[in-house]
Amino acid sequence: MNNPAFSKVLIANRGEIACRVIRTLDAMGIASAAVHHPAEAAARHVRMAGEAVAIHGDTPVAAYLDGAQIIAAAKATGAEAIHPGYGFLSENAGFARAVIEAGLTFIGPDHATIALMGDKISARTFAAAHGVPVAPSVLPTEDLADFTARAGKIGFPLLIKAAAGGGGKGMIIVRHADELQAAATRAASEALRYFRDGRIYAETYVVTPRHIEVQVLGDGEGGVIHLHERECSVQRRFQKIIEEAPAPDLPPSLREEICAAALRIAMAARYRNAGTVEFIVGADGRFFFLEMNTRLQVEHPVTEMITGIDLVRAQIEIAAGAALPAALPAPRISGHAIECRICAEDPARDFLPESGRIGRLAFPTAPWLRFEHGLTEGQAITADFDPMLAKLVSHGPDRETAINRMIEALKQLTLLGVTTNIDYLIRVLDHPAFRAGDLHTGFVSAHGPALTLPPTGRQARDHAAILAALGCREFADLVFATPEPYASMGFWRN
Repeated sequence: MNNPAFSKVLIANRGEIACRVIRTLDAMGIASAAVHHPAEAAARHVRMAGEAVAIHGDTPVAAYLDGAQIIAAAKATGAEAIHPGYGFLSENAGFARAVIEAGLTFIGPDHATIALMGDKISARTFAAAHGVPVAPSVLPTEDLADFTARAGKIGFPLLIKAAAGGGGKGMIIVRHADELQAAATRAASEALRYFRDGRIYAETYVVTPRHIEVQVLGDGEGGVIHLHERECSVQRRFQKIIEEAPAPDLPPSLREEICAAALRIAMAARYRNAGTVEFIVGADGRFFFLEMNTRLQVEHPVTEMITGIDLVRAQIEIAAGAALPAALPAPRISGHAIECRICAEDPARDFLPESGRIGRLAFPTAPWLRFEHGLTEGQAITADFDPMLAKLVSHGPDRETAINRMIEALKQLTLLGVTTNIDYLIRVLDHPAFRAGDLHTGFVSAHGPALTLPPTGRQARDHAAILAALGCREFADLVFATPEPYASMGFWRN
C-alpha cells in the first residue's frame, strides 16, 4: 500500500511479538503505540514504540488481559486500529467485538469467526460439515458418567480435550478404561480453571502422529489463499518447541489434500486476515482436523522465510480493506526454514520453568538468520509470563543446510543469567531421527534419554552476576527486508 490506511496502530501485547509488529509498522510508515504493565516500563517493546501507555492489574498478566484498558489506551493515543499479536486477547471474540464497537479496527478475523473456531466442538462440527475429516469423538453432556461411558466405546487410546482450550491445557491421554473417569474429572477441572469453561470432549488418540498446519490468508469476501504448510511435531507437553517449513518428506498428494482441506474451511468461514488450520497426520497417511487458530502464530517466521511474505504487513493491509486478487496461486517456496523457541526452562527437570536475570545477551547475525526477541540485559525473567524468551529462525536452500545453520547459530547464541533450553535444542536438531525427518508428536519422549543430559548446576547465573556488573549492552535486530509489492498487495513477493 503506497498510502497506509492507518496512521497509528496500538499493539495489545508485549515482548517479542510486540517488537515484531512494531518493526513492520515502522517499515510501512505507520506510527506505533505500546501498552505495558508498570513492571515493564523499561521493556524493549516500550522503547521501540513511538509512544506507550501504562496499564494496570493485580498481576502483569491481568493488565494485558484487560480489554477495556487497552481500548482506552488506543483511543488516548489516537490509534485507529489494534493488533493483538498472539496469546492474551488475540483469540478473544468479546475483545474483538468491543474493539469494533469502540469505532476502532481489529487487525484479525471477525469476532463471529473467532467464536466459531475458538470453541473446539463447534470448529470440529463446522469442519466435518464441509467435508474435512475429523477423528471419531464423543461430545460433552452434563452427565460425566454418560460422557465416560460413551467415550469408552470409541476404544483406546483416547485424548480428552477442553472445548474452549488450547496450548495443551486440559489435554490428557487415556490409554486404559480404568483411567477414564479420573482423567475426565481432571480435564474438566483444568478446563474450568484455565478457560472458565469446564466442557470437555474425547476423540481417538492417533499414536505418534505428525502435527501439520497450513497458513491461510483471507479477505473476508471469499478470497482465500494458503501459504503452504509447517511441521510442528516436536513438542513437549503438547506445546511446540521446533517448527519448520515446508514439512519434510510429506508426499505431494497428501500435502495437496491437507492444503485443500485448509482452504475449504477458510472459504466456508469467509475467513478474514491471517489464520492457521491445524491437522494431525497418522502413520497410515490419514489426516484429521485438529483446530483453527484465528491469529498470527508464534511460528509464522518460517513461512515468511520460505515465501518472502511479511504476514504482519498482510494482516494490516487486509484489515485496512485490501482484497486478495482472484484465483491467486500459493506463492512459490524458496528453500527451507526452521524455528527454535528459546525458553527459560530446564529440560533436565522435565522442562520446569526457570527464572533469573539476563546478565549477557549476544546473538549471531547472518542473512539467513532471524532472532526475534524482546529482551534486554539486566531484565528480570519471572514466572509472570510464558517461559518463551525468543525465537531463532534459520533458512537454507535445503533442509540439511537450514539445520546446520541453526545448530551453529545456537552455539553462538549467548543468553546468560537464566537456565534455557538452548543446548537441548542443539541435541534435538543433531539427532539422527530429526535429521532424517522421522518426526512425530512423541519425538521428545521417544528419544528422551539421548536428548536430556544430567543437570549441570547453575553456572550461567553465577557468570551473569559478574557480566551484569559490566553494564548492559544493546544489540540491534536483524533487518527484516520488507517484501517488494506485488500487484495491489504490498506484502507479496515472488
